[in-house]
Amino acid sequence: MVALMVNGTPVELTGLDDKPLLWVLREDLDLLGPKYGCGIAQCGACRVLIDGVSTPSCVTFLGDLEGASVVTVEGLTGPEDALSIVQRAWLEEQVPQCGFCQPGFIIAVTALLATTPRPTDAEIDETITNICRCGTYPRIRRAIHRAADMMAEG
Repeated sequence: MVALMVNGTPVELTGLDDKPLLWVLREDLDLLGPKYGCGIAQCGACRVLIDGVSTPSCVTFLGDLEGASVVTVEGLTGPEDALSIVQRAWLEEQVPQCGFCQPGFIIAVTALLATTPRPTDAEIDETITNICRCGTYPRIRRAIHRAADMMAEG
């Protein structure tokens, strides 16, 4: 049995220790935000926060997460489903096209802004390594800077 928190809710799962977290979230907990993209931790579509760190869930096994706190894109919303600052900036900059990779980007950016509230373009390039097939990178960069500005304003 593995006991952990998922989006603020205690969860106990049995018999799934060797199952990748991505599939536990999607198949067993019905959280469809994290997506399967590559299966080798390269694309970022499956990213979640594990104890505040942006982590690829496709190569992270449930058995390694005893006592951990996992947050998916669904868990970023506030009271009454209010969007997070990063989610609001994403919409204001009209980032998504197909939307497939966006949950992973939003998780990665949330983690970046938690440690680097005013990232430079170089810090964004170094930290945000997710892949967007639609090529929305200019809008993603603008959304990151907008979110940083919104956070600074309070």
